[in-house]
Formats: sequence, C-alpha cells, structure tokens
Amino acid sequence: MPKQIGEALISARGVDKFFGDFQALKNIDLDIHRGEVVALIGASGSGKSTLCRCLNRLETISAGEITIDGEKLPEEGKDLTRLRADVGMVFQSFNLFPHLKAIDNVTLGPRRVRGTAKAEADEQAMELLRRVGLEDKANSLPTALSGGQQQRVAIARALAMKPKALLFDEPTSALDPEVINEVLDVMTELAEQGMTMLVVTHEMGFARHVCDRVVYMDQGEIVEQGDPEAFFTAPESDRAKAFLSKILAH
Repeated sequence: MPKQIGEALISARGVDKFFGDFQALKNIDLDIHRGEVVALIGASGSGKSTLCRCLNRLETISAGEITIDGEKLPEEGKDLTRLRADVGMVFQSFNLFPHLKAIDNVTLGPRRVRGTAKAEADEQAMELLRRVGLEDKANSLPTALSGGQQQRVAIARALAMKPKALLFDEPTSALDPEVINEVLDVMTELAEQGMTMLVVTHEMGFARHVCDRVVYMDQGEIVEQGDPEAFFTAPESDRAKAFLSKILAH
C-alpha cells in the first residue's frame, strides 16, 4: 500500500528567530503534511532544535507565521494551550516528573488539559504503556527506569493528548547506544501507523529508511530537502555534500 500523505498540517512561512543579535533561524519556509514523517538533520548549532521548539511556541518567533491545521499559532493564552495540545513534543532529556509514577506522568496532561476523568485516563495510559512495551512499569518512578524506558514513557505521555502531530527533538541523543533501538522501534511503528512526525535526529539510518522527507539545515537556513534516498546518495548542495561526507565516512 502506498503511503497516504495529505495536506499541510504544520506550516512555517518566513520564520526568523533571534537570540539577541544572533539569528538562529533565517526565513524558514516549511510544510509538514498530514501523515508525513520528516527528518530534520544538520550539524549541531544549525537551528534544528530551535525550529522544532518554535513550531509549538516553546520559543517565540521574531518574524513570520506558523499555522497548525490552518490556524495561526497565537503567542499566548488559552488558544495557544489548545493548539499546542494538538502538537505533542518529545524532548531529548525526557522531562518526566520525577515524583510521579509512569502512569501518572501519562495521565497528567489528559486530566489537566483535556478534562479526562481519572478512570478513563488511567485506562488509556495503560493501553499506551502497553503500546510502547512498558505495561509492567506503570507504577515505577522515572528513577527506576532506564533512559530508553523513560523516553518511551515520554512518547506515551505525548500520545495521551491524542495529538495531530508529534515533534521529536533529538529523542535518542541522551541515550546509551544499547537502548536507542527500543525508542526508534516505537517511532518506526508510529510512522507506519500514519502519525505525522517531525524528527530532529542524528540517526541517519532512521532518517533514510523510515522518513518520507529529509530537511537539511545549516547556519539557520533550510539548505536542501527531498526524498531521503536521493538526498543520501546524491545531495545537490555543496553544504549537504560536506555534511554527509563527515558523518557517513565512519
């Protein structure tokens, strides 16, 4: 079955981001389509994580416009909370609440933001923990879990909000090598099930074989984007060629 990719779900137009005098993002135009999995790659400091964080207003933009499902992303208030709930975020450092059990980390958002009843939220959380292979860890605190397990709980937590899309900000970069695949396997399954995803990643195998499109950034700009196989075998820009020669040589 060919994959069904729909209209643009998240759009950025003319997005700039300054930190003081430093311009971290330069005139970014990007669409992420419904059902599409996009890998955002580039060297450290190229603006990938900043762009990811701007897409659900964890960072405010300096210029331009971001829309989610056709609706402009507001700067603050209840409308921002509502739209942000539609775009889940999975962080590099898990960001679980250390004093809450795994199941309570997963149910917190639905109960607080969506108003879901506790029994329903618990039932949904158990199903999501089962989905990420952690049903038996529901009552464990984060400190009792490995990094890979914590990240899988974080994915379950993001899914609990029933988002239209998920943003992953280097979800495996804080993990030990032996547990990276357990997180990538969950992400691959989500991709196969049609979840719209933007993944900031250094995992080139995942970008090449799981993603529908690769977006390469350098110095705050989108330099090149396209089909993963074409990008990895025959990049068009000199900057992409130089980047790939460094990371694929090992």
